[in-house]
Amino acid sequence: MPSLLKGSVKIGKKYQNVIPTDAAGLNRMLPILWEYITNKAENNPKKTLGPFQTDAAAYQTPPTSGLRITWMGHSSLLIEIDGKRLLTDPVWSSRASFTQYAGPKRFWPAPLSLNELPTLDGIIISHDHYDHFDEATIRKLAPKNIPYYCSLGVGQYLKKWGVAGNLVHEMDWGDTANLGTDFTITTAPARHFSGRSLNNRDETLWSSFVLKGPKHNVYFGADSGWFNTFHDIGEAYGPFDLTILEIGAYGKYWPDIHMGPLSAVNAHLALKGKQLLPIHWGTFNLAPHAWYEPIEKLLPLAEHHHLTLFVPEPGKPTEVTCEDYNSGWWEKYR
Repeated sequence: MPSLLKGSVKIGKKYQNVIPTDAAGLNRMLPILWEYITNKAENNPKKTLGPFQTDAAAYQTPPTSGLRITWMGHSSLLIEIDGKRLLTDPVWSSRASFTQYAGPKRFWPAPLSLNELPTLDGIIISHDHYDHFDEATIRKLAPKNIPYYCSLGVGQYLKKWGVAGNLVHEMDWGDTANLGTDFTITTAPARHFSGRSLNNRDETLWSSFVLKGPKHNVYFGADSGWFNTFHDIGEAYGPFDLTILEIGAYGKYWPDIHMGPLSAVNAHLALKGKQLLPIHWGTFNLAPHAWYEPIEKLLPLAEHHHLTLFVPEPGKPTEVTCEDYNSGWWEKYR
């Protein structure tokens, strides 16, 4: 295994990316703000999206294929894989923010209440940004005694919000956790940053995750800009039956920390992915592009590169069968 996949690097209090990365800091705030103010794109949908509803009864029957996905919005997914159920980056609050009075607001409510979730084998937290790590959601889930698999440093928040310490598994890049005897969760690098305020940037780690069962191998990319390390991850842990990669929230002032459709396609290919599930779009207004632009840019790119896509409707438990699937759910809201 390449050394860059095994263990993160920390200088002082700050975790480091594998390669130099511009995370669009304070020196970019004014041009970023001006771009938001002056752009004319449909950042927020003109039509109300949804409501989308998840039929919780579906979880009483395991997926025939062994792999089923319910996209709860943004980077929140219920992944049913080879008999395990994992929830990623759960954000059920109305706003991805430090307060529910301001900040990016969901375009549509979560399609399933937290109380209706089926029994989970684990919850994955990729990093500590508000659109991936929601205090109110964690506090509601904490009494359920679910194991958490998170990046280094994130455990402090989980424990503060009510999760028992023995359920918190902090992981460095290259670490592996076993779920039973035939299922593993392995962390891998991502190209991003962290911080829940201006005072603690990069003091916790950010990661991607490899979910490997006896039958399926899935890559959850969370947030990342493009880097050649995708090739190394593909060599070390691929091929993947499904790559789950962000396609939204890109902008010209932060090209290093989010990918956009083209880089997601390149990452999928580098990872040796068989099918691509695009996430991180259609839920929050986080960038100066139209809310539907990422998926509509992805479609022709996927066709050009002969990729097999998996684009389920929000909230609908959908089996992954390796056949191209595009629900086209957003089109009626254009």
